[in-house]
Amino acid sequence: MGDYFLFDERLGILLPYLEKEWEEYSEEAQQYILFQWEKIRGHIPDRISEIETVINKKQEQLSNEPDFVRSCELNNEISECASIINDLWIWYRMNQGISTKIHQ
Repeated sequence: MGDYFLFDERLGILLPYLEKEWEEYSEEAQQYILFQWEKIRGHIPDRISEIETVINKKQEQLSNEPDFVRSCELNNEISECASIINDLWIWYRMNQGISTKIHQ
């Protein structure tokens, strides 16, 4: 089977990468892609939990950080983690069917 997913460094998961229209894939390929996507989706809550742990540690550091510049950096890091979580939830909630809108 072809490679239908690419690793997204920011999100830390594989994301669908389709090079042609969904209908152009064989039924066997479509089933394979959907099966693999469901396996990936199943790990997204675990990935979110990992990032929430990072956020909690950064918030703890922030509450004890006397340096203003470092406090700003921690706030930015926390915001980026929250943004990643938001994007992961969007991917998690995406319909099981992969459509042509997922082209990269």
